Amino acid sequence: MVRTMRGSGQAPGTGAAPGARGEAAREVLALRNLVAVYRHLSGLAVQDADLAAVTRLIAEQTGATVAVVSPTMDILTAAAPGDTGERAAQSVRDLVVHPRLGEVLTAASRARRPLRLPGAHTSASVIVAPVLVGDDVPAHLLTLDTGGQGTGEDSSLLLTEHAATICGVILSRERVVASAAGRVRDDLVEGLLSGRGQDRAETGRWATHLGYDPGRRHHVLSVALGAARASPATALDLLRRAAAPDAITSVRDTEVAVVLPEPGEDGAAPRAVRLGTLCTARLDELFPEVTVTIGIGGPCYGPEQIRHSYAQARRTVETARRMGRTGRVVAFGDLGIHRLLLQVPDLSELRGFADEVLGKLSADPSGQFQAYLETLACYFRENASPQRAARVLHVHPNTVSYRIHRVEEITGLDLGNYRERLMAQVALEILDAVGEAP
Repeated sequence: MVRTMRGSGQAPGTGAAPGARGEAAREVLALRNLVAVYRHLSGLAVQDADLAAVTRLIAEQTGATVAVVSPTMDILTAAAPGDTGERAAQSVRDLVVHPRLGEVLTAASRARRPLRLPGAHTSASVIVAPVLVGDDVPAHLLTLDTGGQGTGEDSSLLLTEHAATICGVILSRERVVASAAGRVRDDLVEGLLSGRGQDRAETGRWATHLGYDPGRRHHVLSVALGAARASPATALDLLRRAAAPDAITSVRDTEVAVVLPEPGEDGAAPRAVRLGTLCTARLDELFPEVTVTIGIGGPCYGPEQIRHSYAQARRTVETARRMGRTGRVVAFGDLGIHRLLLQVPDLSELRGFADEVLGKLSADPSGQFQAYLETLACYFRENASPQRAARVLHVHPNTVSYRIHRVEEITGLDLGNYRERLMAQVALEILDAVGEAP
């Protein structure tokens, strides 16, 4: 033993040197491995990598279960050594129920740095690192040490922090891409609604990019909000969650335009009516002081007809507003002659015409003004049949005939004359349009 010590050239008391050199060598190796993983992670940031690639890399290098979770504890992606599927996600699900984990996530978000939670639900410790995107923390990176290769506490903390930074870069890139794609999509939708396409072929290409199905009939809805508190984005979000994933939507000022496919072949709009009714009901629950009026345009059988249906939907909303019928779902096809009458800029002109034709009825001393108007309207609807009108009004046919005769006497109209009968019908429609019908 003495010869060995002499041969080694070491002074007495230096027998621990080989162990120290071994520890230093291990530290150097760990540092080199850490630098290598850093470089690999940085390479993922400049590639078209996703969050799953980051978690797989960290899991392989550290032997730990790694996951990215949202602030609401939804698992965005998870990986474990030798497993990138459901088992890794299940391990994280078992972890996120730990009562202290939520507190650690909040603390890590505030501190903007990784924190360690020792023995969270298992004997292993958990490192929580916030994923920063600007001032937001849209996710957290979790490293659950399962006792695998064991990179050391300090190395694991540094590696998790750097991996979270790379995740932030990836999420930032995805946000930029999504924002740019959203702007392009909005431009295409605006082009369809306004008819900016150069020709039918170009309009068809725009519609195809937006997912328009030319084999289905569509209706365009105009969801118009009557107050500023409920933003169009709120209505748009409600529409997207209202069973309309195949709809093409666009926010326009205080309105949401929706191009909605219909399942049927006829010209009716049952799905559009259901969606509109659902949207108004939901908005009424959230914002009871807000008035929402929805106009439904006529059917369009090709992308080049979208602008016509949208124009009809807008006109329907304006007509409903002028008629004092806001807060409803109104289809363009149900407006009838009202859509023509209400093109007159001044409603007083319409009322003036109605007064000239039927106004004298209100001056009749018998006080039967409303009964005369109601009978006259029903008489016209039943194609001038006193018998059918009597059944609807639950009166004797002679009563109907008498009232019609009195209308002619008081107003001076001859309802047997086509033009005068038409004037009376239009006057009744005007009263209905301005909300003064019986």
